[in-house]
Amino acid sequence: MTYKSLLTISCDPETSKPALSTAKTLAELETAHLDVICLGIDHTQPVYFYGQGNALINQDMITFAREEAQRLETSVKQDLANEVFDWGCDSAATNIDGIARVVSLRAKFADLVVLPAPYGEGRTHAHEIILEAALFEGSAPILVIPENIDPVLPARRIAVAWNGSAEAMSAIRAALPMLKQAEHVSILIIDPPQHGPNRSDPGGALSQMLARHGVRADIAVLAKTLPSVSGVIARHIQDMDADLLVMGAYGHSRFREALLGGATRDMLEAAKIPVFMAR
Repeated sequence: MTYKSLLTISCDPETSKPALSTAKTLAELETAHLDVICLGIDHTQPVYFYGQGNALINQDMITFAREEAQRLETSVKQDLANEVFDWGCDSAATNIDGIARVVSLRAKFADLVVLPAPYGEGRTHAHEIILEAALFEGSAPILVIPENIDPVLPARRIAVAWNGSAEAMSAIRAALPMLKQAEHVSILIIDPPQHGPNRSDPGGALSQMLARHGVRADIAVLAKTLPSVSGVIARHIQDMDADLLVMGAYGHSRFREALLGGATRDMLEAAKIPVFMAR
């Protein structure tokens, strides 16, 4: 099992650089095909037109989005021109409401989508929409690359956040190609339930499943000694000097996490290493 169809989405030349660079490295390592979608986005909100002026402004914004998409496509094609792996690059112009449709149509046929972190300097709401569209509508696993890092590929030391959820299991299954190449895998369990079939051996069944794939993993059971689960995960990542975090995405609803926070959003905002997510 390997990643043979990779996808990355570019809506800005600067913020997309880490993801594009990582996608190129993965494509070469996996002998995979890399597709790049360059999006020109009209950020104006759809409104009713009361007169010709608004319609003309809207047309100008659409034209600008198309030109931006074409500029991105030209730049990416120049960047990929001398690569030895197979690749394709397309552009599309859309308004903010159409991003999810464009992204999901391509993400559902990708083995892995490589994206920049959606929060931070230079990011817009479009980055968050792209990531969530690939995860939810596209049902694709995502590798999120923070800015200002040089990812270790293949990852040597991987932390796996395990809480028994369907989202976490989906992420682990999708990450198996990376887990099998790692030198050290640590299954991280925070405050396991005191009652249940696995209370005496939390993580044991998962460790056995991974071992059958040739993955040797240890189990770290930690108490929630910090205010947030993401804080405990971040400390464990630092302690083991991890190169990659594997975790399920959005165990709570996106709306709840947007209002109250959650492990997914917190890790995407603060991650210092790549995060592999699925649901």
